[in-house]
Amino acid sequence: MRIAVYGSAVGKDERLASAAREIGKAIAASGNVLVNGACGGLPHEAAAAASQSGGKTLGFSPWASREEHVGGGWPADGLTSIIFTGAGKKGRNVLSVQASDAAIIIDGRIGTLNEFTIAYDEGKVIGVLKGSGGIADLIPEIIRASGKATAGKVIYDEDAAGLVKKVLASLPSGMRQKG
Repeated sequence: MRIAVYGSAVGKDERLASAAREIGKAIAASGNVLVNGACGGLPHEAAAAASQSGGKTLGFSPWASREEHVGGGWPADGLTSIIFTGAGKKGRNVLSVQASDAAIIIDGRIGTLNEFTIAYDEGKVIGVLKGSGGIADLIPEIIRASGKATAGKVIYDEDAAGLVKKVLASLPSGMRQKG
């Protein structure tokens, strides 16, 4: 199963970086694959922790090649595999969400909002790290303002590892691994 981790790709708040690492470790421990946008920041912290814990990670780069990706200052470490989409940031968001069974949102800005709305519209299970700031804290209002219900489920928790457990428990039993 593939669990996407989306959030702020810039800045370095140690509390949030620690939470992202905890999420990455929990995904690795569950035997599932961590997916992200092959970017820096919180998604990279989660992927690096998952990788260091023996987990598999998959990044969807907006760039067309490794040379463009690394040359643009994007990280390649911490990712078991990278798909170089050449689709730009928003195009890669669609691809990464479609390739995922669930998503977890930490903090975030406009790119995270885009990833959330795609996942929500696609009816995915979405975990939101409550109190992490940014887009994550605005999601209840965004859902209300959208006036749209989907087949997906949005789960909130302030505890990073607890959030991963709740997300995994909300997926059909045939999709779960060790979690």
